[in-house]
Amino acid sequence: MRIEKDTLGEVAVPDDALYGAQTQRAVENYPISGLREHPTFIRSFILIKKAAALANRELGVMEPDVAARITRACDLILDDFDTYRKQFVVDVFQAGAGTSFNMNCNEVIANLANDAPGTYKPVHPNDHVNMAQSTNDAFPTAMRVATLLLMGELAPQLDALGDALDAKGTEFADVIKSGRTHLQDAVPVTLGQEFRAYAAAVRRSTRLLRDAATELHELGIGGSATGTGINTATGFRHVIVRHLGELTALDLRSQDDLREAMQSQLPVVAVSAALRNLALELTRITNDLRLLASGPMTGLAEITLPSVQPGSSIMPGKVNPSMLECMNQLLFHIIGADTAIAYASQAGQLELNVMMPLMAFEITFSIEILKNFLPVLIEKCIRGIGADRERCEAYYISSPSLATALNPIIGYAAAAEIAKESAKSGRPIPELIRERKLLSDDEIAAIFTPDFLAGQADRT
Repeated sequence: MRIEKDTLGEVAVPDDALYGAQTQRAVENYPISGLREHPTFIRSFILIKKAAALANRELGVMEPDVAARITRACDLILDDFDTYRKQFVVDVFQAGAGTSFNMNCNEVIANLANDAPGTYKPVHPNDHVNMAQSTNDAFPTAMRVATLLLMGELAPQLDALGDALDAKGTEFADVIKSGRTHLQDAVPVTLGQEFRAYAAAVRRSTRLLRDAATELHELGIGGSATGTGINTATGFRHVIVRHLGELTALDLRSQDDLREAMQSQLPVVAVSAALRNLALELTRITNDLRLLASGPMTGLAEITLPSVQPGSSIMPGKVNPSMLECMNQLLFHIIGADTAIAYASQAGQLELNVMMPLMAFEITFSIEILKNFLPVLIEKCIRGIGADRERCEAYYISSPSLATALNPIIGYAAAAEIAKESAKSGRPIPELIRERKLLSDDEIAAIFTPDFLAGQADRT
């Protein structure tokens, strides 16, 4: 151990640690979850520190050698992140606003920038690495940047899911089946129409998520402690945003009112809400797929799912919708995370929202689990879905609701009689029509097709 000092006194820090006294206090004060900040969030914080050093050097308020040492230290972390990640040891549940994590970053960078850990010369974690910044503007900026970077990874996976569902819509375009409303038989649809509707819902939800994320491009960095820009050089807010945009390849801009950027975390809440709405839609679709695949003998069994693992430790041959069950669980987590973010957002008081560490963890974790699982779901479930065409046809052809299609042809009263007889006898409606000679065989053949029964909306 080595002994370091902060404003509260001496602290024993592990000899091999690149962090310092304030980080060590956080380790001792918050031994809570064992969870650490998301790697993209850590990298975003390091990029902010690098951009700040570049901006301060450009504005002539930081010595070139100090700025160079800081930027080199940041590059070391970014270029060999797996090696240095273990130095960011503050629990995700920590002191308000994220001061502990900010100082964790400042101390690691300073110790890498100096010749020996714990000396803090010539680079000091507060005076130099944190120069012209506060936790209060650095933390929300990192939260926005990290969310944007992760969104760049999630959005293509969502697009791929929409494409996979659309492909099934094309594959199943000629599979007529009984529609269901109120979980009761309704007029026919095609299985392809159901899947194309799922694809449309995914695409709409993804578009709304992308729209919400546009607000994240406005940053409050340069506002310092309360949004007034105290202790920053003139123009710092714009110069650091320019450097940060170049480092991240993101279209970033300084927020008009930096006080608002301290007080309000609405942009993050908007993305979380859009992510929740996406999760709700995906939950609905996932539940539908599980229902359509229920069986194989006593459920709907209109579709088949790929088998990925044995389904029971006691029932031989049982196979479950395992991929969809996993999807449900992570979607429920995303919905719950949004509730946590909403509560954290409204807990902001006066010039600062101190609940940002919770928000940062929940938004990044939610995006992470969804982007990680979507490719697996697509490959091991969606693309392998099959249709039981015989089962679908047997259901729709025996449903009394099929008589609805006859209303404009034989009239409502005659169609009602046919429906009642079908429900009572269990005989298919086409058979009863043929028996009563209400329509010719050619007319019956023309009526009971996907185009006539389920394609009229597509012709208008």
